[in-house]
Amino acid sequence: MGSLLAWWLGPRSRALTAGVAALITATSLGLLVSLAPSVFDGQVLLEFHPWVPEIGLNLGLRLDGLSLMFAGLILGIGLLIILYASFYLSPQDSAAKFYAVMMLFMAAMLGVVLSDNLLLLVVFWELTSLTSFLLVGYWSHRPDARAGARQALAVTGGGGLAMLGGFVLLGQIAGTFELSEMVGRANDIQADPLFVPALLLILLGAFTKSAQFPFHFWLPDAMAAPTPVSAYLHSATMVKAGVFLLMRMYPVLAGSGWFEVIVTTAGLVTVLFAAFIALFKHDLKGLLAYSTVSHLGLVTFLVGLGSPLAAVAAVFHVLNHATFKASLFMIAGIVDHETHSRDMRQLGGLYRLMPWTATLSMVAAASMAGVPLTNGFLSKEMFFTEAVVGTAGIWSWLVPAAVTMAGIFSVAYSLRFVHDTYFNGPLGDVPNAHPHEPPLGMKLPAMLLVSLCILVGLLPAVTFGPLVDVAATAMVARSLPEYHLSIWHGFNLPLLMSVIALVAGIALYLWLARGRRLHRISSEDWFGPATGRQMFESAIHGLFGLAGRVSARLENGSLQRYLAWMVAAAIVVGAAPLLGSGIGTGARELLPANPLSVAVWLLLLATCVALTVSHHQRFLAVVLVGVVGLAASLAFVSLSAPDLALTQLSVELVSTVLLLMGLALLPQHSPRESTAARKLRDACLALAGGAGMTWIAWVLLTRDHSSISWFFLENAIPLGGGSNVVNVILVDFRGYDTFGEITVLGIAAIGVLALMEGMRTRRPAVDEHGLGWTFRDHPLLLRVAANVVLPVALVFTIYIFMRGHNMPGGGFIAGLITAVALVLQYMAMGQDQAEVHLRAEHGRRFVRWIGAGLGIAGLTGVAAFLFGRPFLTSAHGHPHVPLLGELPFASAALFDLGVYLTVVGGTLLTISVLGAASQEPPGPAGQHGSTP
Repeated sequence: MGSLLAWWLGPRSRALTAGVAALITATSLGLLVSLAPSVFDGQVLLEFHPWVPEIGLNLGLRLDGLSLMFAGLILGIGLLIILYASFYLSPQDSAAKFYAVMMLFMAAMLGVVLSDNLLLLVVFWELTSLTSFLLVGYWSHRPDARAGARQALAVTGGGGLAMLGGFVLLGQIAGTFELSEMVGRANDIQADPLFVPALLLILLGAFTKSAQFPFHFWLPDAMAAPTPVSAYLHSATMVKAGVFLLMRMYPVLAGSGWFEVIVTTAGLVTVLFAAFIALFKHDLKGLLAYSTVSHLGLVTFLVGLGSPLAAVAAVFHVLNHATFKASLFMIAGIVDHETHSRDMRQLGGLYRLMPWTATLSMVAAASMAGVPLTNGFLSKEMFFTEAVVGTAGIWSWLVPAAVTMAGIFSVAYSLRFVHDTYFNGPLGDVPNAHPHEPPLGMKLPAMLLVSLCILVGLLPAVTFGPLVDVAATAMVARSLPEYHLSIWHGFNLPLLMSVIALVAGIALYLWLARGRRLHRISSEDWFGPATGRQMFESAIHGLFGLAGRVSARLENGSLQRYLAWMVAAAIVVGAAPLLGSGIGTGARELLPANPLSVAVWLLLLATCVALTVSHHQRFLAVVLVGVVGLAASLAFVSLSAPDLALTQLSVELVSTVLLLMGLALLPQHSPRESTAARKLRDACLALAGGAGMTWIAWVLLTRDHSSISWFFLENAIPLGGGSNVVNVILVDFRGYDTFGEITVLGIAAIGVLALMEGMRTRRPAVDEHGLGWTFRDHPLLLRVAANVVLPVALVFTIYIFMRGHNMPGGGFIAGLITAVALVLQYMAMGQDQAEVHLRAEHGRRFVRWIGAGLGIAGLTGVAAFLFGRPFLTSAHGHPHVPLLGELPFASAALFDLGVYLTVVGGTLLTISVLGAASQEPPGPAGQHGSTP
């Protein structure tokens, strides 16, 4: 709803758009807060509605401590971002596009953190990838924004597909996709041989989303997005989705050994590598991007340690990181907004010009560095503690040394963020040499978050303590040991590690900054083609190159060759499991063939042979194809299927007319281009395909087998309210299929209009035999017959339509009969006169008929929702009508009306377009051509 309102209000009022988006977000946050007391009391709120239960996809939602924390971050930070963006976006930036996509992304993230059904989680997960693609590429005129959006979508979307595979395996192992049920089966799941492949696929999805090494490269390139997008997606939402997944799946995946080793290793490598690279990034947002990757690695490492207190530290740092990183991104956006530059080599001296912004930056950067009295210091202490107590052997000193080194880099790049931006000499050569403090509304979100950094740093147990407790408890799915969130824990090794990190980090930065040495170092040159971006681009170029080479070999412009490959592949795939299986004629008793059947078979065989020999004569080929359709109709009659026979005959009439009209725009004979070798190949494929289908049909028909036909026969009246089983299947049991088919029919007819509108073909005055191409005057007998046939056909159409639910008939057949009668009018009086009578408006009226038909059919299906029934559920009864008495009626009749209108509209629109294409005045005899 928020997305639709934002899209509608955007062109009308930017302020109102932002206000409505903020109101909807605040209302959602209020609803979440109203449910918080139940969660803090230890309850898990579950909501379940079946959706597609046959595949395990249900609307299962879960609100516990963990989802409460992440949902609060999504809505709380989102509300601040909406306020910030209303000042950040320029008048040229589309407010409708920004807020609509932002609200949709917010909804998708809420779906991710609230889903209890894993397949539902995947749906929302991929929706976050799609919406983040739109947000990162918001400035679509910039090549770097488009490239960053494509790269982010490829990496995170590909990881999402891998995660889907892991979830499918996990669901097959557990027998359910509901996480609340899966948690109690963790031991059985981990004992299954498919567990490790499922685990690897799920971790691949989590690592790509949270930019863990070696999938980290997409996040820095996504900094081409507007700063409100970066502040939201890359501090509290999208990149946290992978971390959330690890936490949510922790009770099911942790404890196997594989989980701990893979997750801790990936997290440790990421936190150290990204912290080191961040120090040498000259772009403000680039530095913050690598810092985000490093902190996400920190949380990943803590989750992988597998201890309850590590879970507490991970949850606490998720909250702390969201507060200081969102504020720092906003501040970077303020600097960029005022100076039009984010290059720290050009910035400097801004403290004198923007003292309030500088002060906010110093506090937030201190939290990022882990300076005492900030919230970042507390979670960093807990991180150091778990690194010490959670390792053993050689790792007991190697891991603490590595995390201390990461802390040193963290202090150094935090100090650089402040020093290079606000001090370090006068302001450099920036596009705007006269920056100033931004409006209060732009600073206010950052001020609130920075204040929270100090407040949590001083009073952690009072502020975040209760939320951390319920979130960590929900993560590990068991009670937590006693712990305390406090400023002081005494003199210990983690405190010493913090002191070393602070002192060494400051010293490292001062050494690198001497003589502006740091400004001359470019980390882009260190790895050459081995960077993640270069490897990704090389892989993409390699895939496109391979695709091009394969296409060049296979795609030579020959439709015959394409069809030959397709038929050959179908024959091989179909025959492979059957060859050598010993399957032959079954034991079912065979019926004797009567003479009429043999005659029809011989007629069909002779027609097919004639069609093969004379297929170059296009008109004759169409007539012969019609004979094949007639033979199929006779087969339906012999099998007591009058509905199908009548439908087949009607389809043959209409399709023959359409084909003849289409072929009238082409030469009467197709060229003979096939070589003898190609003819031999095609003959072999045709014989193999025909023989294979004949064999399969023979094998099936000579065996007794169970059929679903009895279900339809038994339930047509009690469930569908009709005795014509075929019609009940079409409009009730398989109504969704029928709706799809008439949709395709409508699309095809409108496609013909779109492709051929305005096209005119030069037709000859006479054909090659000297006969006139058209009648000089339309035959009187045909005109008289058409005038008689039309009203009779329309009355018969009503009869066929009304009886269709209980006797042979229905909307599809009725539509074809009407179409045949109207086609006869076209033939009798000519297109121009016929369309004058029909008020066709050059076919535009038929388009409206198609739209009306699809609309009626769709609304009939949607109406079932009003009564709590699935889409297209039919209602039926026997209402008493004055004068007429009791009449059988089913709501499917309305759906059938939609089918009728679509069939008539689609047929007449195609005829109208094809007829109009040949209305250009005749050219010289035998001359064909077309002009757009």
